[in-house]
Amino acid sequence: MSLRLFVPCDAVAVALDADRVAEALLGQAAARGIAVEIVRTGSRGLHWLEPMVEAAGPDGRIAYGPVTPADAAGVLDAVVDGTAHPLRLGDPQEIPFLKRQTRLTFARCGIVDPKSVEDYRAHGGYRGLARALEIGPAAIVAAVTESGLRGRGGAGFPTGIKWDTVAKAAAPQKYIVCNADEGDSGTFADRMIMEGDPFVLIEGMTIAGIATGATCGYIYIRSEYPHAIAAMEAAIAAARRCRMLGASVAGSPHAFDMEVRVGAGAYVCGEETALLDSLEGRRGVVRAKPPLPAHKGLFGRPTVINNVLSLASVPVILDRGAAAYRDLGMGRSRGTMPIQLAGNIRHAGLFEAAFGVTLGELVEEIGGGTASGRPVRAVQVGGPLGAYFPRELFDTPFDYEAFAANDGLIGHGGIVVFDDTVDMARQARFAMEFCAVESCGKCTPCRVGSTRGVDVVDRIIRDEERLANIELLKDLCETMKFGSLCALGGFTPYPVMSALTHFPEDFGITPPARQAAE
Repeated sequence: MSLRLFVPCDAVAVALDADRVAEALLGQAAARGIAVEIVRTGSRGLHWLEPMVEAAGPDGRIAYGPVTPADAAGVLDAVVDGTAHPLRLGDPQEIPFLKRQTRLTFARCGIVDPKSVEDYRAHGGYRGLARALEIGPAAIVAAVTESGLRGRGGAGFPTGIKWDTVAKAAAPQKYIVCNADEGDSGTFADRMIMEGDPFVLIEGMTIAGIATGATCGYIYIRSEYPHAIAAMEAAIAAARRCRMLGASVAGSPHAFDMEVRVGAGAYVCGEETALLDSLEGRRGVVRAKPPLPAHKGLFGRPTVINNVLSLASVPVILDRGAAAYRDLGMGRSRGTMPIQLAGNIRHAGLFEAAFGVTLGELVEEIGGGTASGRPVRAVQVGGPLGAYFPRELFDTPFDYEAFAANDGLIGHGGIVVFDDTVDMARQARFAMEFCAVESCGKCTPCRVGSTRGVDVVDRIIRDEERLANIELLKDLCETMKFGSLCALGGFTPYPVMSALTHFPEDFGITPPARQAAE
């Protein structure tokens, strides 16, 4: 008898003892004389069920979780005998959290062996590249433009316009740079793709290279992601061996190769021009625009800079067609968004859905409310520079324009949940402190404004000339928003002002509704 088991090697699962679970399963199988193959996959994104072990069967996979090393014997017996087990979850695709999703970018994550090109191909991989080679550069750019794909890193800029600009630029060398410097709190989608389906990123970058005439790519990964770094390096080496990278991609006339570069951990290097400085071996400092990176980017050459999720979405667009992707979503937000649920939430994990799902659905229904069991008071969407939304705005659809209309931003799709014990004045202070620590120091509104912001919020908390300091805080936020060189200083006012607007009582101000009642 032989078994095939799937145990995630994703960093979240590893942190929850997945390596020891795999060892325990091997040991229990050996003791029973059972031949077993353990495939280390990525995560399906149900983090509260990790490590989630899956067993291959005649009718598909059966999942168990969360499994500990002590559970290995019982789970193995249940798999062999087909008996019930308290950790048995059944068909993973039927788990409600997964069943409600529209998985395009993450279709293979948690399913394939991230080290195997053959497994990637068997699950539809490289079909997008085949189509790209068939239709040629101009048609690739047209398809990406028609799909409505926008940058998934935070700015939401149309990907097709960026590619078209680089494609039309005349230069002896062009570059594709993948921004994998995922530094926002509550975000982990980039890491999950790189650890669980790295070939989709390689395929997306290769298509971008063919479309724009770039022959060299760099993946800039934060140093805090050692598992992702190792997974990407292994996948790049495997792609080269299969000639999917190199002087003749898949036997075509197109050349494209790439390598991993590791950042030192500066948050500001998530900003594209600071990232370029870092890639060139300098301290990451924001550059003034123009010139845009599409005209003068890495080493002064035309450069496409896209986020992991943007590039990983390209293969499915080329494979299924631009119209199929564009038909999902709402308004100008097309396709799907991998939304990351984190913080004080019962069902933390990754939920990929078409744009349009409401914030309330995501937090209350899909996420299951708070892990503490207390009422949700606020959610922060878009990382540490995102706005805080109260329950009164939970009917806001997940859409770039809808969030902007409520003075918020989607950012990288992270949602951090807080219950009713949170002090929003302290959260506002944290935003200013975070900006002060992470500022590159190039522009005065960010460098000085954030430091002064911490002082002003402290005075408000201590009730020192509270009303005057609140007005000063508003004025300071206005200066930072419109005077900063990049989004670090420019977006810091979002969490500060949203906390002050929606939760004034935490700043010692009586809310307008209560004033009217009195």
